[in-house]
Amino acid sequence: MRKLYLFNMMTLDGLFEGPTKWDLSWHIVDAEFNQFAIEQLDSTGVILFGRVTYEGMASYWSSENAIKDDPIVAGKMNSIPKIVFSKTLARAEWHNTKLVKENAGKEIDNLKRQGGKDIAIFGSASLASGLIKEGLIDEFRIILNPVVLGKGRPLFGNIETKTNLRLERMKSFKSGNVLLYYTLAG
Repeated sequence: MRKLYLFNMMTLDGLFEGPTKWDLSWHIVDAEFNQFAIEQLDSTGVILFGRVTYEGMASYWSSENAIKDDPIVAGKMNSIPKIVFSKTLARAEWHNTKLVKENAGKEIDNLKRQGGKDIAIFGSASLASGLIKEGLIDEFRIILNPVVLGKGRPLFGNIETKTNLRLERMKSFKSGNVLLYYTLAG
């Protein structure tokens, strides 16, 4: 059975986006992070997105700038199969993307039962919140970025019940980022 992991970068005050939409100016992305991203993508068979994250990722990773500035990650992001969960999108035009309008939990449960590489959720806080509530996320990979923004959108803003997690391992980056790997605590 495949593992579903959530990957996101978060500030010390729990935000994944700054005060304005797509404000990621605080992200520390350097050569060490890029190498980690490549290795993580190599172990990923499907990427899941909610509509908002899908639109931003599709716009960026298929752009000439992304392909020129980061050809390896762009190549992987453009080629890995993707699923966008949205009731409002008419179609998904990013290469190798499937649109699912209903039953996200059922679709993901079916994906997890198939063989293959891990399944990832990148960003997509609203989608992730729903999947946390359904108990479908097997691992949380959170990069804690050494910054406090004070204003922005919280990563777990839609979670209303306590979810206990267990720290499995961590990785420190020279930049000060710390990657925390959590699983659900039994």
